[in-house]
Amino acid sequence: MSLHLGDIAPNFKATTSLGEIDFYEYLGNSWGVLFSHPADYTPVCTTELGRTAALKDEFAKRNVKVLALSVDPVDKHISWINDINETQHCTVDFPIIADDDKKVSNLYDFLHPNASATATVRSLVIIGPDKAVKLIITYPASTGRNFVEVLRVIDSLQLTAKYSVATPVNWTEGEKVIVVPSISTEDAIKKFPKGVEVIKPYLRYTPQPNID
Repeated sequence: MSLHLGDIAPNFKATTSLGEIDFYEYLGNSWGVLFSHPADYTPVCTTELGRTAALKDEFAKRNVKVLALSVDPVDKHISWINDINETQHCTVDFPIIADDDKKVSNLYDFLHPNASATATVRSLVIIGPDKAVKLIITYPASTGRNFVEVLRVIDSLQLTAKYSVATPVNWTEGEKVIVVPSISTEDAIKKFPKGVEVIKPYLRYTPQPNID
């Protein structure tokens, strides 16, 4: 199947490095990040999983649970985690799905036959508490992901889900945001007491509303 933004993320049961899980039960009311890896014992994946583990507190304060996936079996995952912890100076304590039957990979469209018939691409899906897909990013196997960018996107998604704003190019936490076009300038001035800066009728900035 093809997964699109706004779709309800499919639920599944899977064996992981931390035991059996039900995906929805694992997420609970949290946001979720599900990301795939081409294979165990690969150098780029080793750095990515290490970086994710190092950002544990950053994900936690955003109420985000992470879950990785590789098409290798669970015993290989557990052995590989020892290498990740050793080389990346971290503790991987989130589940890595053993998707050797490729069930979850096919469910989430992580296998792209023109790239590889056997290994997953480097995809990442962000899922909201409503279980809807909020973001899909896919990299080739040779290019490592930027998890600082993943956190930036989560900040934007969580902010824009709560307020009538959008985030401009290169936005980071604390910077000005854009008033969405569906709100008139008159209503925006009432809604955003910190002020509205009108550049063009369709381009209006306001300070980030959830920061004092």
